[in-house]
Amino acid sequence: MTNIGIFGAGGRMGHAIASVAAGSGLGIAGGTDREASGDIAPGIAITVDPLALAERSDVLIDFSVPGALSAHLDACIAAKKPILIGTTGLETVHHAMIDEAAALIPVLQTGNTSLGVNLLAALVEKAAAGLGDDWDIEIVEMHHRHKVDAPSGTALLLGEAAARGRGITLADHSERGRDGITGVRKEGAIGFAALRGGSVAGDHQVIFAAEGERIEIGHRAENRIIFARGAVKGARWLLGQPAGRYDMKGVLGL
Repeated sequence: MTNIGIFGAGGRMGHAIASVAAGSGLGIAGGTDREASGDIAPGIAITVDPLALAERSDVLIDFSVPGALSAHLDACIAAKKPILIGTTGLETVHHAMIDEAAALIPVLQTGNTSLGVNLLAALVEKAAAGLGDDWDIEIVEMHHRHKVDAPSGTALLLGEAAARGRGITLADHSERGRDGITGVRKEGAIGFAALRGGSVAGDHQVIFAAEGERIEIGHRAENRIIFARGAVKGARWLLGQPAGRYDMKGVLGL
């Protein structure tokens, strides 16, 4: 039986992953959290020792916080175990850590583990490649009031897909936080708008707008179980991979 370890197990995603894993016939090796209290499943306790968890797991899933990533990667490297990272709010330094770890172990990092969202990203990339620069790209996302990062990891994932389709870098063409007299929209920009409120699990819409016509494609998450299902499927897929950095395209066979 495959045993999954869950970093950040005390959070809402940690509980959802434990529920999906148990329902899929997988074992749960345990979990870690900053406060080492409570259970994620009957008899499966949360601890604070990432290395001990990694050693008794076949694969790890991380939905914690960026500040914990270094310790989690170190634990997986020491135990020679693969890890799926769904933590959002990552910065350049975190991606450098992931690149270094991926030289030694399999690492799947994604801004969203939903299979539907990742199929959407593939469609966005294809649309961006087929449409000219006279089509403006805007990405609108909405999440619950408790989300702390913006734009969301999913919005950035979609922005990266659009940038790949156009053969450009998102960092050089991202446009965010418009306010006041901003001037005209920059040609080739990929715009972002972030909305927060209520209990929204995650809404994302990508708009391609040209003179006289508009294409809108999007995805709505109705609950967190969809992310947990994708994470568990991704973790299973990752078990058979050599050291390297992966994303959800491989899980979908794209």
